[in-house]
Amino acid sequence: MSFRIISPKTSQKIMTGIFWASGIVTVLILLIIIGYILMKGLPAVNLEFLLSEPVDSGRAGGIAPMIVSSLYVTLLAGIIATPLGVGAAVYMTEYATEERIVKLIKFGAETLASIPSIVFGLFGLSFFVVFLGLGWSILSGGLVLALMALPTIFQVAQVSVETVPQSYREGSLALGATKWETIYRVVIPAAIPGITTGVILGMARAISEAAAVMFVVGSALSMPVSIFDPGRPLPLHLYVLATEGISLKNAYGTAAVLVIIVLLITVLTNTLVDRYRRKMMGR
Repeated sequence: MSFRIISPKTSQKIMTGIFWASGIVTVLILLIIIGYILMKGLPAVNLEFLLSEPVDSGRAGGIAPMIVSSLYVTLLAGIIATPLGVGAAVYMTEYATEERIVKLIKFGAETLASIPSIVFGLFGLSFFVVFLGLGWSILSGGLVLALMALPTIFQVAQVSVETVPQSYREGSLALGATKWETIYRVVIPAAIPGITTGVILGMARAISEAAAVMFVVGSALSMPVSIFDPGRPLPLHLYVLATEGISLKNAYGTAAVLVIIVLLITVLTNTLVDRYRRKMMGR
């Protein structure tokens, strides 16, 4: 004979309360962090701060070159990592048949995702900056961040492609489409929302990295004109201002701008993905 200490109805209420509390605590932590950064940083943010160059090593002036540097390295990382990650995900899902190769690729992606960012920076310094002769530049920083974003984009894209119903593929093939046409016209469009989520996660990590780029981007205060010029992305500028005691006020202002940029990118991308999903569903 079995005895129940708690009735199923009571346990259901308890677990529902625990899950609700977990969600609320998570949201509160996010709001507290963002609210604190914005409260401390927004007083330093104005048009001059956003559009002018830093003066006296960042003690005064603005962060315009840092914003441009951040956009440069992030876009470059996305352009490099997205096709590689999505291509690898499509290969794993649609073409790979050898189990050893599949396991090897998965192991490589998981290992790459677990490597500390500073190790990526040291590798970029020795390989991109010195061995390839790219020097301290936006290009070197973008390549390093692409390596960091690649496993995230690959893993999320693989799951997204796998979740596309098999009936979509069978219907396309039954209508006479080739396998590549099915992938290009049916599978990838259906997986776009998930792939976009992976790209957002990868780019969010890229735009917020300081340790990885501090060895390869050059930390220049001037405005970068091309990808071969040195720069100083926002996270690196924030790190220098805070750790060297140059200007805590401008450090908080830089952090606030970085948070706002990440939020804008996330909200805008999610809105576009939602519209695309509605269009695909005929709503």
